[in-house]
Amino acid sequence: MYKDVRAAVDLCHRDGTLKQMVAKDPKRYINEDTSIVPMLKMLRDSGRSTFLVTNSLWDYTNIVMNFLCGPCALDGSSNLSFEWLQYFDVVITGSAKPSFFHDENRANLFEVEPESGMLLNTDNGTPMPQVGSTSIRLPLQRSKSTRRIFQGGNVGHLHKLLGIESSSQVLYVGDHIYGDILRSKKVLGWRTMLVVPELEREVELLWELRDTRKQLRLWRNERDLIEDKIDHLKWSLKFDGMDGDEMQKLSSELNKLESEREQVRLRHQLDQRTCHQKFHKVWGQLMKTGYQNSRFAHQVERFACLYTSQVTNLSLYSPSKYYRPSEDFMPHEFDILGV
Repeated sequence: MYKDVRAAVDLCHRDGTLKQMVAKDPKRYINEDTSIVPMLKMLRDSGRSTFLVTNSLWDYTNIVMNFLCGPCALDGSSNLSFEWLQYFDVVITGSAKPSFFHDENRANLFEVEPESGMLLNTDNGTPMPQVGSTSIRLPLQRSKSTRRIFQGGNVGHLHKLLGIESSSQVLYVGDHIYGDILRSKKVLGWRTMLVVPELEREVELLWELRDTRKQLRLWRNERDLIEDKIDHLKWSLKFDGMDGDEMQKLSSELNKLESEREQVRLRHQLDQRTCHQKFHKVWGQLMKTGYQNSRFAHQVERFACLYTSQVTNLSLYSPSKYYRPSEDFMPHEFDILGV
């Protein structure tokens, strides 16, 4: 089943079926967010450069960005405009991420003529004159805007176009842990932000279930204490020289503790299952596998400098805010530091 679904999804991406359906009615498939434009304006007003790198080609990118940043909602008959380009210094389409993040990737960088979608050859982003011509042919949109649109290339081209000297100058926002975040962080050392839409609902549930989660910790601590006592008694019964009455007393106490442990285990198990199913009836929390962080959570922790439910959450903070990581603790520090 997995192979069939994967093959179907890959095919509808390759042959354009998926994008054609979305382009016909973007509102049906894309969530509107009126905070996107104010956020982009805020970033640009603060003096920061902004860029868009997408695997989609120019025609589809223009439709989606008109829907997200255009002056009005797109209905199938509306004319597309290029007003959204004012919010970006550089737009790179057809980037073929994640290979885009490797500087040794030799993909050519073409400039896109926005009106027609035609590609123009460039010399690493610099316009090239046509053979037999003494002037450089510029895209039609260049006279209206200093923003530039490209297709292909690699991260080296992007750094050159934006004048980036250090990877730490870049905050890259993406929603794919492998295609966006892992490569850009591991290969380039960019600052990264992962968008996890499910996080918003999970945070709400964590808040609602905070008392239940406290009780689960209490159940678990109680189980640990009882099991420690049971282990101690079992070990004591192995010693020679203990009289019959004492052994009988310890055995009776052991049976009592084992019965108590079973009761606590059942209550703990029931509460844990109830809490688990609040998030997802089968999988539970997105970032957890039982009591441990899931593999996805480990990747987020290692490769995402920040993670959030939506990129527009950036607009809730100053563009100059310095984000500091939370302190890490080893297991032996928990009891000592009271965390």
